[in-house]
Amino acid sequence: MNKDAFIADIRAGIPEILPEPQAYDTTINHAPKRKDILTPEEKKLALRNALRYFPKKFHAVLAPEFAEELRLYGRIYMYRFRPTYEMYARPIDEYPHQSRQAAAIMMMIQNNLDKAVAQHPHELITYGGNGAVFQNWAQYRLTMKYLSDMTDEQTLVMYSGHPLGLFPSHRNAPRVVVTNGMVIPNYSKPDDWERYNALGVSQYGQMTAGSYMYIGPQGIVHGTTITVLNAARKRLKAGETSIKGMLFVTSGLGGMSGAQPKAGNIAGVVSITAEINPLAARKRYDQGWVDELHTSLDELIPAALKAVEEKRTVSMAYVGNVVDLWERLAEENIRVDLGSDQTSLHNPWAGGYYPVGLTLEESKRMMAEEPALFKEKVQESLRRQVAAINRLTARGMYFFDYGNAFLLESSRAGAAIVKDDGTFLYPSYVQDIMGPMFFDYGFGPFRWVCSSGDPKDLEVTDRLATEVLEEIRKTATPDIIGQLDDNIHWIKEAGKNHLVVGSQARILYADSEGRTKIALAFNEAIRKGEISRPVVLGRDHHDVSGTDSPFRETSNIYDGSQFCADMAIQNVIGDSFRGATWVSIHNGGGVGWGEVINGGFGMVVDGSEDAERHIRQMLLWDVNNGIARRSWARNTGSMDAIRREMERTPNLCVTLPNLVDDEVIDTIF
Repeated sequence: MNKDAFIADIRAGIPEILPEPQAYDTTINHAPKRKDILTPEEKKLALRNALRYFPKKFHAVLAPEFAEELRLYGRIYMYRFRPTYEMYARPIDEYPHQSRQAAAIMMMIQNNLDKAVAQHPHELITYGGNGAVFQNWAQYRLTMKYLSDMTDEQTLVMYSGHPLGLFPSHRNAPRVVVTNGMVIPNYSKPDDWERYNALGVSQYGQMTAGSYMYIGPQGIVHGTTITVLNAARKRLKAGETSIKGMLFVTSGLGGMSGAQPKAGNIAGVVSITAEINPLAARKRYDQGWVDELHTSLDELIPAALKAVEEKRTVSMAYVGNVVDLWERLAEENIRVDLGSDQTSLHNPWAGGYYPVGLTLEESKRMMAEEPALFKEKVQESLRRQVAAINRLTARGMYFFDYGNAFLLESSRAGAAIVKDDGTFLYPSYVQDIMGPMFFDYGFGPFRWVCSSGDPKDLEVTDRLATEVLEEIRKTATPDIIGQLDDNIHWIKEAGKNHLVVGSQARILYADSEGRTKIALAFNEAIRKGEISRPVVLGRDHHDVSGTDSPFRETSNIYDGSQFCADMAIQNVIGDSFRGATWVSIHNGGGVGWGEVINGGFGMVVDGSEDAERHIRQMLLWDVNNGIARRSWARNTGSMDAIRREMERTPNLCVTLPNLVDDEVIDTIF
């Protein structure tokens, strides 16, 4: 499709002439069939809901077609309306637009649905098994049309993938406000998601899927690298300095978890990542994110042990079930240094976890046709997995939960993973590493995308970010020197590690000072023409302020407020009037529907004075909202960090906690 035809297709929205049906592409990784959860009357309602996107003249043709999709897949995706053009992040000026900010959002949406980026692109799912950008292709088409028509005096309102419409606003308002899965709390169980999603009224936006800020596996590579580095450092004995030759075992290569082998390579360890889906494993291998594919444990384990002996950095994928891998390692008494899991256990009954003893296809059939039996199989598998992990940790392995609800779902399955006091046997990586070392000081996953699509622009941003961090380091306090050093090393090596998949994007852990100064440097470079087009700023919701998640992001908050979601809601509200180009708030994320509230933003930086003002106002709030909350929870790192921020920022006055001696409390009880 040429450029003119592409523009015409975007501007058309819902086409006037019914497109021809498209063949089901078996070369694409598709979402599993969802369970048959709707009553007959609810199925009629789902069909009515789907047909309201189209004029009556199409209904007689589309009604049986959509009913068949619902029967075959458990959802109405409207495959007929999937665009025939290639889906990828085009340079910003190739999109039809009246607002450049809107064009940047269109670019980010298409990046999320790029088949090289998305896990199930034809079902509009970016990662995590159910992390959706939209519920169906009609929503995509309408949204892109609205964005092409939008001016800087309008705001597009998005209800769980549905574009409610363009509303008058003003230049400094967000161009888009996104909500996903914001159901009433008493109706926020996993089966509620299945029902509302099948009805076409709600969706699971994950974190950066439903907020248009996913940048491929790179988005989590850096955080995973930091986690693996610091977990490995915990294994060093007195006098040791090198982590070379350590063995790291984990699972999950679909969606964002392709990050694990790449992070293992950057950290310098030997890694084994199990993946049940051959297409997902092959995709990561073809993209260069994993070095070796193995289908046999008999060949994999000797190869891994040889690499450990040679202290050779290599990433291996085992195309098979992770439970088989864990049990074999335990039976053969193999030394494993680091262990984790990154299957999508926030979504255990609908494709996020595949039980041992069943093939991939057997699992897909069972989860749709015998969901109760499938749940039993998953829980049995989790009990076996934990038993093997426990044997290896007893021999010295450091195991950590990577925030995918592994501990939570294992405990619900009755696995031996809970201590006598009710706490989990193993820490969340946030409790041990990310929280006290990074989040409490304001360091989190700042990211940017070059809207030109030009790798040369990305090189300039890497250089500017390095210069900013090196300058900050000169006067940094000792408690953040280590974080700065790791990030300076990361950004210097980022280009060599070929992390780009899809858009020309980068991620870097930085604090409020770092993010602000880096963004200002970008804005100045755009103004001078050193960067050719605007840059989109954002972050993962997995950050200092964006997410309230008691089993992940806020698991190192111990004042009882880890189950409260004030921070995430306040974060999005505050971002919206301080200059964000778009904001989003979601129910659900990496640990599951009903288990977390998380918020995000996107900001288009274009070299203007408005952009400079927005950078200074919004990024300060976006980070320090979380530091202030963590400080009030008595996290000592955050208390120090917020005091420093108050010293350098006029008009910032944060309530600080008064600490009480334990003896005073202990004498009362």
